[in-house]
Amino acid sequence: MNNLIIAGKTYSSRLLVGTGKYEDFNETRAAIETSGAEIITVAIRRTNIGQNADEPSLLDVLPPSQYTLLPNTAGCYTVEDAVRTLRLARELLDGHSLVKLEVLGDPKTLYPNMVETIKAAEILIKEGFQVMVYTSDDPIIAKQLEEMGCVAVMPLASLIGSGMGILNPWNLQIIIDNAKIPVLVDAGVGTASDATIAMELGCDGVLMNTAIAAARNPVLMASAMRKAVEAGREAYLAGRMAKKLYSASPSSPTDGVIATKKATSGK
Repeated sequence: MNNLIIAGKTYSSRLLVGTGKYEDFNETRAAIETSGAEIITVAIRRTNIGQNADEPSLLDVLPPSQYTLLPNTAGCYTVEDAVRTLRLARELLDGHSLVKLEVLGDPKTLYPNMVETIKAAEILIKEGFQVMVYTSDDPIIAKQLEEMGCVAVMPLASLIGSGMGILNPWNLQIIIDNAKIPVLVDAGVGTASDATIAMELGCDGVLMNTAIAAARNPVLMASAMRKAVEAGREAYLAGRMAKKLYSASPSSPTDGVIATKKATSGK
């Protein structure tokens, strides 16, 4: 399986995972180690990575020397909040430039505000950030974000935290077919089959958090997701057979089959 390349860096895993909603940092570490993920996303407004000196830091259990940290703007609803949050992340992480941008439009559905997202992306790109961007599944907007200079587009499969899986594979397919940068499904994955479907469509990767953290056994689910992403990628590369209502060609050939004679009476 060829590797995932984002912003010029190569990764062997195509599964990206979040660090929120776990019982504690120990469970976070165990699940992420089991997932095999190399890129882990961190909600700067919700997770301590050094901004609160008196609290345990995520970096103590998931050091940047072992993982590529992907600071994100979860919880941001304006351009100003998103840009300020990622500037803080860059300071805390010694100039780290790879970030995940999301600007939300509604606190109930957490659907992205694409007008604000585009404005924030323009500012961040000009400031030298390498922007992976959470977006709706609108193919036109996805292409616009690519042309602006984002290093990856991350369309939702369904609403954040819903676990509903891929609700509009046709839009995702259009985005994938027209993209020259990585396309990663972000949001809505609920179980392993959802991740496999995303990869079979041709997605370059899948990012998830709740699907693992909210499982009854997060570590076991992390293992399942790792295998699902790998299986989906292999199936995509292998090329599935065409779908047919029925097949005129049996899977077992009939040519050369020895004919059997009908029984005859002794008369």
